[in-house]
Amino acid sequence: STPELYFQPTSVEEIREILDMARQRNKRVKVVGGGHSPSDIACTDDFMIQMGKMNKVLKVDKEKQQVTVEGGIFLSDLNVELNKHGLALANLGAVSEVAAAGVIGTGTHNTGIKHGILPTQVVGLSLLTASGDILECSESINADIFQAARLHLGCLGVVLTVTFQCVPQFHLHEVTFPSTLTEVLNHLDDHLKRSQYFRFLWFPHSENVTVIYQDPTNKPPSSSANWFWDYAVGYYLLEFLLWISTFVPSLVRWINRFFFWLLFSSRVENINVSYKIFNYECRFKQHVQDWAIPIEKTKEALLELKAALENNPKMVAHYPVEVRFARADEIWLSPCFQRDSCYMNIIMYRPYGKNVPRLNYWLTYEGIMKKYGGRPHWAKAHSCTRKDFEKMYPAFSKFCSIRDKLDPTGMFLNTYLEKVFY
Repeated sequence: STPELYFQPTSVEEIREILDMARQRNKRVKVVGGGHSPSDIACTDDFMIQMGKMNKVLKVDKEKQQVTVEGGIFLSDLNVELNKHGLALANLGAVSEVAAAGVIGTGTHNTGIKHGILPTQVVGLSLLTASGDILECSESINADIFQAARLHLGCLGVVLTVTFQCVPQFHLHEVTFPSTLTEVLNHLDDHLKRSQYFRFLWFPHSENVTVIYQDPTNKPPSSSANWFWDYAVGYYLLEFLLWISTFVPSLVRWINRFFFWLLFSSRVENINVSYKIFNYECRFKQHVQDWAIPIEKTKEALLELKAALENNPKMVAHYPVEVRFARADEIWLSPCFQRDSCYMNIIMYRPYGKNVPRLNYWLTYEGIMKKYGGRPHWAKAHSCTRKDFEKMYPAFSKFCSIRDKLDPTGMFLNTYLEKVFY
């Protein structure tokens, strides 16, 4: 992304000036937060606004357990501030070096069938529109705009503030243990009931699975992390072996099995404050796809992906395929709109920055996801267009009408969003 001008405003007035200048010069504007999304949703050749200097905690309401923050605050900073007040977010994604407004804009999620995606924790927000007006939005004020803006794709305006519903601070007990794909898929309902934040990692080209349970606990923090295994083996050795596999792709299936045996074949437990368990390091450069399908389709879709890999020996897949779950919601462009969902995340690493052939794997996966009624994560790679989204989202036309009303000239569009809306 090579923006013509790059801004870091410190006030609403400065943002208004930027929008005025864009209007006069007939330029588009894109707002970027942490820049973590592995897609081009925030890219532009015109004006870019980075909200990092508008990052304050504005209000903590301990009685309602709510916090109001500026849109540019990173969740990594918010987590620490909430902890000081004895509060926490009920759920977080893997990474917290992301801005509050960006997290909701792309529909960030984690796992837990009793928990929705992160935008479901939003109870209010304020939006600066292309015309320079500020709209306060909640379930009771500008309700339609609120349902659109809770997952806004950066195309409705500039999100100035966000109010999150919090919960009392809590610790999580994480238990990781080995299993098989057959066992997990055959007893999926049991696993979902057994742990509040259940997910599992499947190691392609094998039956190997790592099950991860995370549940609230009153026990003090403890850790079985080991620098040597986490970094020397889990990072440097893996990256080297994956680089070698770019010359001999058939090695990937053996690498997946070897690292399962080396790092994931025994039970491991950790206890810590919630955000330190939810967050983990995404250490490698990577290409990612992540679609949400109806939860009842989990077994069929995963077995079909496994069969596709088995039937095509030239197609290789890095570990892990991460499988997570989320509750249904009413947010118009949420992948979980009106249905409990399973998110199935596939990954291909880029060892030492080298691109690895992935097109066949990508298209096979997308085909399976579409077959089972999938919807792609807005911040990840996908090849969908407006025709796809009109089928996927019953409220898509409602969102479009709100977008047309708030931004009639398309000031907040870019190439990515043109594929979505045109």
